[in-house]
Amino acid sequence: MIKSIFFDLDDTLLWDKKSVKQAFIATCKLAEEKYRVNPAQLEDAVREEAKILYASYETYDFTQMIGINPFEGLWGDFLDSGDNFKKMSKIVPSYRKDAWFNGLKQIGIDDKDFATHLAEQFPINRKDNPFVYEDTFDVLDKLKDDYQLLLLTNGSPSLQNTKLEITSRLRPYFDHIIISGAFGKGKPDPDIFEYALDKANQDKDDVIMVGDNLMTDILGSNRAGIRNVWINREDKPRSEVKPTYEINHLEQLFSILNDIK
Repeated sequence: MIKSIFFDLDDTLLWDKKSVKQAFIATCKLAEEKYRVNPAQLEDAVREEAKILYASYETYDFTQMIGINPFEGLWGDFLDSGDNFKKMSKIVPSYRKDAWFNGLKQIGIDDKDFATHLAEQFPINRKDNPFVYEDTFDVLDKLKDDYQLLLLTNGSPSLQNTKLEITSRLRPYFDHIIISGAFGKGKPDPDIFEYALDKANQDKDDVIMVGDNLMTDILGSNRAGIRNVWINREDKPRSEVKPTYEINHLEQLFSILNDIK
């Protein structure tokens, strides 16, 4: 019998991809207004340059382990404790400027001051565009009285908490919130799942993990011996990682829970 449900945050409950997309649209529109560039072309260029830069820093292995992607680096400040977060907080101001400058340069615009302006606007636009999936609150409302709910998310504590602050309705649903950057390891490491079991005071057979990412949420819970539900909203192909269950809408979780009963 399931007593506790572990939820991933980004692109499971929060629609992070849409938030990032809207932040790019709003920021690149400024370049369109100033230089008549194609905003979609600029977005593609900045995304590409950001990934290249991000992978070049000494903190890259740490960000991979904790689960912090290049686009979070474009708006997070990483004011967290620990040497790697301190290094990241020093890197990100120049990283943001360079990503936008290199992106502009890739499409033929050489303007450092304007790149700095765009780098400063992107975090504002990201914070102004929080999106939650339409099924999130309805499902959590129906679950909260019958199950212990735990949020298990990869990322920087300061950034993940900022996401929860700008979508303030989410936090009260959860009995526990575990963030990889505070724990020291991220999904798919089984240790963070074992830690979540301890926090929830549950046996693995009484828990189910719900997440969108096969390589973190599903692989990690598989390694920890925890049943899982892959929410595949975008109809992605399966990989070698096999979920216990697959759904494309959170409402479908109820039939799984009923079957397990």
